[in-house]
This record gives sequence, structure tokens and C-alpha cells, in this order.
Amino acid sequence: MAAGGGAMSAPAVAGLRARVVVPREHFTVDVSLQVETRETVAVMGPSGAGKSTLLQALAGLEPLGGGEIAVEGRVVDRVAKPRVRTEPMRRGVVLLGQKPRLFPHLSARENVAFGPRAAGTDARAARAGADDWLARVGLPGSGERMPHELSGGEQQRVAVARALAASPRVVLLDEPLVALDPETAGDIRRMLRDQLISTTTVAVTHDAADAVALADRLIVVEAGRVTQVGPVREVLAAPASGFVASIAGVNRLVGVASGGAWRSGDARLTSAHPASRALAATDGVALAAVFRPGDVRVAEAGPESWPAAVTRIEPTLGGVRVHTDAGAIDLSLDAAGGVAVGDRIRLRVDPALVRFVAVPCAELAR
Repeated sequence: MAAGGGAMSAPAVAGLRARVVVPREHFTVDVSLQVETRETVAVMGPSGAGKSTLLQALAGLEPLGGGEIAVEGRVVDRVAKPRVRTEPMRRGVVLLGQKPRLFPHLSARENVAFGPRAAGTDARAARAGADDWLARVGLPGSGERMPHELSGGEQQRVAVARALAASPRVVLLDEPLVALDPETAGDIRRMLRDQLISTTTVAVTHDAADAVALADRLIVVEAGRVTQVGPVREVLAAPASGFVASIAGVNRLVGVASGGAWRSGDARLTSAHPASRALAATDGVALAAVFRPGDVRVAEAGPESWPAAVTRIEPTLGGVRVHTDAGAIDLSLDAAGGVAVGDRIRLRVDPALVRFVAVPCAELAR
């Protein structure tokens, strides 16, 4: 109801609503998503999970095997009758990939002006708009430069300007930062965050930093199916799969509930969090214990510690991964100091720092 008792407003139309079904050699991509207007959703998943196939289908570059795609309430692709198949250029969707793919024979200004001019905008107005967009992406006064005169980061900035100058209803990003060095990627990430604030966006990425910086929600796709969805930080804090745990940089050990605790062999963990304690209340339920590497301590014998035999040690970005008979556990360098292969140690995690999450049935079946 509108404020003041007025008439009920019409329900908001999602910027993008889709069910994408695309058969592949070893599995079928079957992903449903709804992205609100001006919302950014990140999509993450292992290599070959179907993420790029999803974007290609949304852009009209991959035929649907089933499902439907609607942009701002208008169906642009549907397999069921009456069949709808809108060509890519008329969907109001733009796809920005890993490579800028600028027109090599056109200047930066003409590259950015290309979309508006193709849509019927006057050449002078299109070029003026292109200069404005180049300034907005951090390249003022660069209109006359040719693509070969630009660095990789500058080319990607021009590609972003060209995509947004076309006034798309939906922007699709397919890992546009993956080929850039970390410093340049950080600059482009900040620029994207500023420029996409009023655009409906789906961003495929392999980097959790992109998801945290750019997205409102995170969708995880594994083997063509959505395995987890929610606010970015919530998904990363409670990973439903080993893949999500790996990108979040946390430990995730699968065990079972027993006596209000998580158990796996000799390992036993408790949690101080009410939701986790509720999950552990039913004996025999499969649980994953989640905790950060910096929360693990090599400890003396005690009620909250468990024995582990060190079978292998390998370095990680933030410390070391210790392979034990209780599973592979990431430790900080401080905690792992002095630990060697063959040692029998005891590990401890403060219950206040442990969370339990349910283990999907599909994972148990593997």
C-alpha cells in the first residue's frame, strides 16, 4: 500500500528473469535466476561448470534447450510455444568478456560511439557522449587514441565505456578482469563498481574479491546447477560446498552430528552459535564444520582438541595446508611453526569461531 493509504502500486518488474537450460556433453546447464533492476549478481563456480554458457545464452549467443529469458518484463527468448527468439542486438543486453575486442581500425571515441550510432543517434551527439563516457571510466582526452596505443587496462576501460554507452538494460560480465595484473584489476574493479551502480548486472568471476566488491548477491553454479545463493558475505561465511570454501579461504570439514557436536574419526568440534548447535542436535546428520585458518591452534591435550597425524604439508597464500588423517586443514604460519611431516599433533578451534552447515545430499552421494 502506498504511503497515505493510496492505491496499491504495481509489482516491480525484475531487470532480468530467466531459466536457462542448455544441454552439454556431460551435463545439462539448468539455472534459474532473477536479478532486480539495478542489482548486481555475481556467479561463481568451478571451471567448466556452465557459467559462461549461462551468459552466452542470456546474450542470445547460445540457443536455449529449454526455459525462458525476460528483460524488464519482455520475453526475449522462449523455447515453449509461442516460440520467441529475439536477436542479440535487440535484447537490450550487452556482454563484456575477458578480452576487450575493440575495433582495431577505430579510435577509442569511435569504438564507444559505435553502439549509439548503430541505434540511430546523431554522429555528433554519439561522439560527444563517447567523450563523456571515456572521462567517466578514467580516460579523459583519449578519444583520438587507437586501440594499439592503449595498455591492456586502458583497452578494458574503453570496452566498459563502449558497453555502457549503448544504454543496455542488462550488462553481462564474463571475467573481464582475469587477464589484468592485480593493480590494474583493482583499478578497473573500482571503476566498474562506480559505473554499474544504476545497471542490472550479472558478473561471472573466479575471484571472491570481485564478488565482494561488485555484487549484492552471489550465485554458485556447479555442474550446471545452482548449489548456493544469497548475500555475498553470507555465502562465503557458510560455504555449502568445498568449492565455496576454497574461494572463501576457509576450512570446511565434513563429518556427522554426534552428542551435540561435529565428529569425524577422533576429531570433535563444538560451536557456540545457536543455529549451528541446532543443526548438531540430531545425531547422524551430515554436517560440515567451517572455520578460518587463523582460528586453528596447535594445542596441548584438552576437551576441545583432537589428535592428528601430519602426512603432508604444502604452502598456501596465507600459511600452510596440513594434510592429516582428519582431513586437510589450512593453518596460519604462526600456528604451523615447527610442525613437520610425521608429527602427531593436537588441534583446537575455539567454539565461538566454528560454524556448522548442512551437507547437500549430492555431495554425500559422490
